[in-house]
Amino acid sequence: MTLRDVACGQSAKVKKLAGEGPVRRRIMDMGITKGVEVFVRKVAPLGDPVEVTVRGYELSLRKADAEMIEVEQ
Repeated sequence: MTLRDVACGQSAKVKKLAGEGPVRRRIMDMGITKGVEVFVRKVAPLGDPVEVTVRGYELSLRKADAEMIEVEQ
């Protein structure tokens, strides 16, 4: 299951980050690392972007980036 599959109002724990190079580094720099709790606040009508709360701040992620984040509920 990826972060994109998590419903609005649900929380999930990051299991694994896919991707490589600068994309993966950028996601990690935003505070999304293995084991962190992510809460999905809002999803735009067409699914892009997804607004999440991670480590106490709000963050907007593109759909493609959310698909690279493997989570468990």
